[in-house]
Amino acid sequence: MTQSETVENILDAAERLFAEIGFGDTSLRKITSKAGVNLAAVNYHFGSKESLIQAVFARFLDPFTVRILEVLDEKQKSWNSQPGSESPELEELLRLVVYTAAEINDYDVRKSATFLRLLGLAYTQAQSHFRNYINNKYGVVFQRIVAIMQELCPTHSPQDFYWATHFALGATIFTMSGIDALIEMYEEDFDKSIVVHEVVERLVPFLAAGFRGVAK
Repeated sequence: MTQSETVENILDAAERLFAEIGFGDTSLRKITSKAGVNLAAVNYHFGSKESLIQAVFARFLDPFTVRILEVLDEKQKSWNSQPGSESPELEELLRLVVYTAAEINDYDVRKSATFLRLLGLAYTQAQSHFRNYINNKYGVVFQRIVAIMQELCPTHSPQDFYWATHFALGATIFTMSGIDALIEMYEEDFDKSIVVHEVVERLVPFLAAGFRGVAK
């Protein structure tokens, strides 16, 4: 096994175990057993469990942040070229973020669902190092998205944005991490078929309404 293959195997195993049983219950030995490597390999490539958790997220967030900046650069040129319309609708911005995230995973719903489940767990299982890592490494990118949102919701206070962002994350994580089950229940209850794209198109206006409605 090459070094790059070893790293990918470790990341794949860690991602699956973190998503299945959580960060606290996933030991490095469980990861090495699933990956078919020894503990020395994990220590050599990652150094610690915290660093391994961060590397699992970086595998998605590195290409996502690069791509979303490209998309925003491209879109802002067209927004600025339209007389009297220098900013997008909130729905358009949210749709860009959601579909760019899906693009990074080659529109594989299961990969996106796994990542979002991990994101939810990182916030609910007191992974404080994760928040610091996100702020330090990707803060500038997310601040740009928030800045555009602030232009679209100029009356919102910082507290409004705090709650709106976390409510939106919660709704998105719940919806997309359980998308297969939600679709199955929908089709059983209503005897109608539905695809992921249609679910996203229902989710986006819900998120936008939440952003607008959270202001006090």
